[in-house]
Amino acid sequence: MEALTLKLSVLMPVFNERDSIQEILRRVAAVPVSKEIIVVNDCSSDGTGEILDKLEIEGLRVFHHPHNQGKGAAVRTALREATGDVSIIQDADLEYDPDEYAKLLSPILRDGAQVVYGFRNLDGQKWLFRNGNKFLTWLTNILYGGSLHDMETCYKLIPTEMFRSLEIRCNRFDMEPEITAKLLKRGCRIHEVPISYLPRGDKKLSAWRDGMPALWTLFKLRFI
Repeated sequence: MEALTLKLSVLMPVFNERDSIQEILRRVAAVPVSKEIIVVNDCSSDGTGEILDKLEIEGLRVFHHPHNQGKGAAVRTALREATGDVSIIQDADLEYDPDEYAKLLSPILRDGAQVVYGFRNLDGQKWLFRNGNKFLTWLTNILYGGSLHDMETCYKLIPTEMFRSLEIRCNRFDMEPEITAKLLKRGCRIHEVPISYLPRGDKKLSAWRDGMPALWTLFKLRFI
């Protein structure tokens, strides 16, 4: 793909992010790359949907789920609408910096990389989340022969048609191991680049409620 023709689809699942949604969209819109922004409001109850409907941002399209379905389901909805050459997931909580899109795109444009992950320094995370992430990444590498530093990262840059062909089925945060497991099973080499990361204090995911389905997903896709 040539830099002049490469288009990025930014897939943004959103649930109850009224305090950060305008700021994250401002940051995404300011990134100087060819892009579209596809936001899926997953039936927010805090006024996020109303804020989104009033925004006028170039390249922004907003879709609303009639009931809450989870992050994975919101990503599927966004992915169906994507028209870019490559797609990336963008959380709306300001943990990840859109200014690093260029860093993620560079291995594709420069070296012909297929899939690029941005891996985080997790030192700022709470102990349970930090070590849970490290364990899931370690287990992914053991089960699928990978060498990843951060399987759970939000910043996964994947060719859009390849992303669709994975046929992601998980509805919550177990979507992350599902994506990685399916890529590694296909023999995809995942290129990693370091990214900045500012962990939020009030995470929506639960170490146990979301951690156990992630474990099950890894074992299920490997052995069943």
